[in-house]
Amino acid sequence: MADVFTPEKRSQVMSRIRGRDTKPELAVRSMLHRMGYRFTVNGPKNKSLPGRPDIVLPKYKTVIFVHGCFWHGHKGCKYFRMPSTRTEWWTEKINGNIARDLRNEDDVRNQGWKVIMVWECEFKSRATRDDLKIRLSHLIHE
Repeated sequence: MADVFTPEKRSQVMSRIRGRDTKPELAVRSMLHRMGYRFTVNGPKNKSLPGRPDIVLPKYKTVIFVHGCFWHGHKGCKYFRMPSTRTEWWTEKINGNIARDLRNEDDVRNQGWKVIMVWECEFKSRATRDDLKIRLSHLIHE
């Protein structure tokens, strides 16, 4: 299937995609705050740790990465589908993101931090949000 946008329009659409303060990231922060956790988003730890974690809970020596299912290649997720145009480029791009995520996760763990990965799809329904809330609490106190 061909792209429905002109190259110029596609460029404009892609340029509007944010890297920080995404809806899933804001939802995780809100959830953690309601649960009573305090964290940093732009603190020195966020900037100095590999991969620049989205959320750092210094008290629990825990970091949280909030990943978009498409950009980080969430395997088995119904929200991740390889584009049908420029497939070779997208495959290389997404596989590069996955490899970088794994390296960053290993590096953070090697520095003595716990790592929690949260996926965008975990906010699509009330049931998955409730499961995430329980999972976060267990993982932080693990």
